[in-house]
Amino acid sequence: MANEVDPIGSASEAIRQPDFRCENHCIIVIGASAGGVEALQRLVAGLPADLPAAVFIVLHVGSTSHLAEILDRAGPLPASNAGNGDAIEIGQIYVAPPEAHLLLHDGHMMLRRGPRENLVRPSIDPLFRSAAVGFGGHVIGVILTGGLSDGTAGLRAIKTCGGISVIQDPADAAVPDMVLSALRNVEIDHCVPLAEMPDLLIRLAREKAAETPEIPSRILFEVAIAAQEHGSMETEDRLGDLSVFVCPECHGPLWEIKDGPMLRYRCHTGHAFTAEAMVEAQTIEAEQILWSLLRVHQQRAEFARRMARKEGAVNHGELAAQLQKRADDYQADADLVEKIIRDRRLLTLGALPEESATDGRKAEKGPAERE
Repeated sequence: MANEVDPIGSASEAIRQPDFRCENHCIIVIGASAGGVEALQRLVAGLPADLPAAVFIVLHVGSTSHLAEILDRAGPLPASNAGNGDAIEIGQIYVAPPEAHLLLHDGHMMLRRGPRENLVRPSIDPLFRSAAVGFGGHVIGVILTGGLSDGTAGLRAIKTCGGISVIQDPADAAVPDMVLSALRNVEIDHCVPLAEMPDLLIRLAREKAAETPEIPSRILFEVAIAAQEHGSMETEDRLGDLSVFVCPECHGPLWEIKDGPMLRYRCHTGHAFTAEAMVEAQTIEAEQILWSLLRVHQQRAEFARRMARKEGAVNHGELAAQLQKRADDYQADADLVEKIIRDRRLLTLGALPEESATDGRKAEKGPAERE
């Protein structure tokens, strides 16, 4: 990996221009998640070798990914994993590698293994924001198929900084959640099916870019946080108001950020969430707590049973009966927690009958199902 470049400067500094000059929309940033591999293959297959723009892609991936190799074979544009400190070249596709946020700065790429945003790393929002700050009106932001709402806040930043917003038609997306979130919260310039997107991007890339307006300080701050420079409680106070919630990832305090019609949350260590991602994170945390609680109750029950057997073998007295009664109570607690876990899963699958088999009451939906 290349030597690290200088980090993004202070949020109070003027925006530095990229090393290479261009008058057109020379930066295309694309975000995708579930269903994204096939969608990206189809998209890049339609992009020509002489595309006058550099393309940057974030796909939510696990610890390993072969996306760069797949896209390199899919069309005429060469594709590779982004390298920390590498210069941006027109006519190239750069893919965010696993476990690193991809940022753009001063004509170069930066990789940062910072806190996850919207429960993922790489995340779409950091790439989109850094492109907006570094290249302003020269940026085209594209959101494709995917779940939850990563990319929406970043696409808002691109629009705020003079760029163009493009989304896949929700009816054409394998998983429409991400594009629907963008449609609700961002002024969208183009909403097209995937088959029409290559021609649209070719046309937009060849058009002259709009002027870049003054970059809002809150966007500058968030880019600096992603670059692991300005994560502090003082910085978060300048972004929003301290909320009553704690971060589901690190359990630190969360600041509530009002971003147009969106509500977002960020902790001082750098974890960030849209409202949808926050609900999902809390759901995951609740399930982890339930499994931990089940384990504790099961272990208490088994330990009390063993004590009861040992005491009964020696004295056959009242203590053995008390220990067995305690073991039965602990097992009842474990059975109750196990039923809650099972019912939550059935609710998620839509398989739980309206009338509970045990008490005749209607099963109440959890927060994730009520949305």
